[in-house]
Amino acid sequence: MCSPRIITTGDCSHSIYNSKLKEHYHSDKGAISESKHVYIENGLSQIKKNSINILEIGFGTGLNALLSYQYAKNTELNVNYITIEKYPLPAELIQQLNYADLLSLDNNIFSKMHESTWNKEVKLDKSFYLHKIKTDLVNFDFAILPKIDLVYYDAFSPSKQPELWTRDLFEKIYQKMAANSLLTTYSSAGIVKRGLRAAGFHVQRKPGADGKFHMLNAFKN
Repeated sequence: MCSPRIITTGDCSHSIYNSKLKEHYHSDKGAISESKHVYIENGLSQIKKNSINILEIGFGTGLNALLSYQYAKNTELNVNYITIEKYPLPAELIQQLNYADLLSLDNNIFSKMHESTWNKEVKLDKSFYLHKIKTDLVNFDFAILPKIDLVYYDAFSPSKQPELWTRDLFEKIYQKMAANSLLTTYSSAGIVKRGLRAAGFHVQRKPGADGKFHMLNAFKN
């Protein structure tokens, strides 16, 4: 049986290695630094609203959700955070992750994110709601979602899970996104750029995190 295991990345934050797919959940050069660069600095900070709906593809370790919570608290932003994950990580692994300590956050918030009930909206505090959906993205009914202002596309890479990076999925997401919304992702693979453009997005290539050449922002005007 292939079991996930914790690794320490270049910025001292933890990530997890999926031995079945032979891929890390984050850059081995820095889990926190990569997530901040791709999803906060080139994602959340660009949305100029007081209240937003975020859709995350791939809950994984919960790092993106935790960073979004931190940003929301610091900026008094109201967040409705929806995340889709087919294979939640085991609790005993999550309990060992060092994100809350490195970010100087209460570890109870991180624990609550992972312990909260799946397929149900949970109020983490007065300004941050979390709705974790345990399902297969390919067969997900996007009609149940509200209009989305920001998408974190953080599935495993197109070379490992090509079925999660298709024009069909991008089109379904595009239809649920609000006007002047943004999709941000670490991947700049050709298949991703072509699929996003074919779905209707305006695609912008940006510098990647931690020495990676590029990442993508995709806009719905």
